[in-house]
Amino acid sequence: MATSLRNIVVVGGSFAGAATSQGLANLLPSTHRVLLIEPHSHFHYLFAFPRFSIVPTYEHKAFIPFSGVFAAVPSPERHHVVRARVSALHKDRVVLDREWQGVHEIPYDYLVLATGTNLRAPGTMKDEEKALSVKYLQNYQQRLKNSSSVAVIGGGAVGVQKISRAKKLPSKPKLEPGSLTRFRDAHKLCLKRQQLTPGIVVATDLKEIYPEKEITLIHSRDQLMPLFHNDLSEIIKARCQELGVKLALGSRVNIPEDEFQNDSKGPITLSLQNGNTLHADAVILATGQMPNTQFFSTLPASSEDSLLNPTNGFIRVRPTLQLQDPSYPHLFAVGDVADSGAHKAARPGVNQAQVVAKNILDLVEGREPSEKIEITPPGIHLSLGLSKNIIFRNPNTSKGDTEPSVVWRDDGTRDMEIDAAWVRRGVPVKSEAEYHL
Repeated sequence: MATSLRNIVVVGGSFAGAATSQGLANLLPSTHRVLLIEPHSHFHYLFAFPRFSIVPTYEHKAFIPFSGVFAAVPSPERHHVVRARVSALHKDRVVLDREWQGVHEIPYDYLVLATGTNLRAPGTMKDEEKALSVKYLQNYQQRLKNSSSVAVIGGGAVGVQKISRAKKLPSKPKLEPGSLTRFRDAHKLCLKRQQLTPGIVVATDLKEIYPEKEITLIHSRDQLMPLFHNDLSEIIKARCQELGVKLALGSRVNIPEDEFQNDSKGPITLSLQNGNTLHADAVILATGQMPNTQFFSTLPASSEDSLLNPTNGFIRVRPTLQLQDPSYPHLFAVGDVADSGAHKAARPGVNQAQVVAKNILDLVEGREPSEKIEITPPGIHLSLGLSKNIIFRNPNTSKGDTEPSVVWRDDGTRDMEIDAAWVRRGVPVKSEAEYHL
């Protein structure tokens, strides 16, 4: 892998990582290249997983080739998607779990961590290969189809939100002449997508597709989606009542070691901490998110807790998204894995990609990073069935708002416009067979 190019490494190829990679590739001088390290064979369109775990026919389209990541940037041949997983992180290099172009280690000048969080399946897939993940979703569909009753555990936001297509882009970044359009095109890729919250989406989708099934949504608090204004909770409760989804609120479920994934036949008994019990043929866990920071153990911290926040495990960052630890000003974290104070959702993640790209360009050109993230009130575009969805945003109290913004829509599609997602990700398709590639 002999080359005179300087490496900018981005670890993690989901929405924030892909946006960061594209932004960097649009800005960097010809002396540098972007290496996007990602273990999956295809881009995982996470927003479709909850829907496609229920609805058949479209599951193979949720996995999109990475061939479009650098397709629209200047000199795309200079940049690469590295099919590997980072097993160890050092100050000047990363160690890969498999060989790439004859090496197991890649040196870097600057590195961006965009590894996100890990959700329980079907929120994320356990397998790296498309074929295995497609098979998993197909088996999941059949399991739910065969169940007379389903319990969905979790009615809170788990970090897969996006801002609506109707919202405006953030303010223009300070980019080099001629690069703004290219960056904005990449930026839009992460904005134009259906927004989901797995537990609520699965419950409402299931009941609309299988009205004869008994669907119960269980949440530990009385308020659903507690990160948001209580009006959103009331809207969701009313929609569940309209569809016939039962609610069991205010008590946690005692989760067994097998997390209800045993293969035994017959109803599953769920024990709640308030003493109540429920029964279901299938149980879906839609709770919690764990930051993907397993490789951090090889990076020495300057002081205790200077790298990871001990209360949540997320990466400590400055407003510039450089790591807070003073030993690593050339390392950045972006998106859900960063303990930035921003809402863990697609819009903040894309804004952060913009900040990181500009700050790394500053460093490459000998300047101090000057771009800082802006924390805005959480917003969500939430699916409440196959077609009904709402755009909800918390009040911006800094501007004197006291009430949330709510926009109802009835324009959802069964396939979530997944074909258009391929085009937006730079992968044009000429025949149905190509969706299986």
